[in-house]
Amino acid sequence: MTSPSPHLPRLIAHRGLSAHAPENTRAAVRAAHRAGFHWVELDVQLLGDGTPVIWHDSGMKRCSDGRGKLHKMHLEQAREYDVGAWFSAEFRGERMATLEEMLSLISRLDMGLNLELKVCRGRDPIALAKAVVPQLLEALPFERRLLSSFNYHALKQARHMAGPDELALGVLCKKLPQQWREKMDTLQAYSLHTDWKQLKEKRARMVKEAGIPLLCYTANDPLAFGPRWDWGVTSVISDDPQRFMD
Repeated sequence: MTSPSPHLPRLIAHRGLSAHAPENTRAAVRAAHRAGFHWVELDVQLLGDGTPVIWHDSGMKRCSDGRGKLHKMHLEQAREYDVGAWFSAEFRGERMATLEEMLSLISRLDMGLNLELKVCRGRDPIALAKAVVPQLLEALPFERRLLSSFNYHALKQARHMAGPDELALGVLCKKLPQQWREKMDTLQAYSLHTDWKQLKEKRARMVKEAGIPLLCYTANDPLAFGPRWDWGVTSVISDDPQRFMD
């Protein structure tokens, strides 16, 4: 019997359509949908009160009008910050989205999601996986969800909670390690995700020959990226995937 697999597109919008809207926000997901992209990549981590939220950094400074570490905040505090105006006045008033809110939006838009378990320094990967996996399984069908992480322990916990026929896992890495196949087998993972600039042709072709989907982040130059399609790359995660279409 053939195992189920997500319906991965060629192009995935990184943190939503983050070249045109504030990253990891509902506005960025809506922008991706309007532009015709059916999958987005987003980051999830926990606030201090245990609420899973869509956010990349450990703190608020870069992408909001405030400061503070997420692990010291409860949801009401995080909601006080404007997370859109830093990008442009058009997005003034945007607020941080909880995982529940974002999953609801993606479900309504009939989109797919590559959700990264973002384990910042000193945070608990097990607690993050335990908080995220049940919501993800409940909100989206198998073919429209992919859970990835750089953190082995987060992925291991996710696999403990859901088998490969329930949840596809993606192994994130800066460059493909020598033992990539062993790691994939141990986690019963579905896909490999690597920095496109670190990808080497020989190893990419090995992954393709093994029948494993290979995703590349974060590529924004379609001409420079071009040869890698022939190496066997399945999908590109891009801030501005429209450039690949143009």
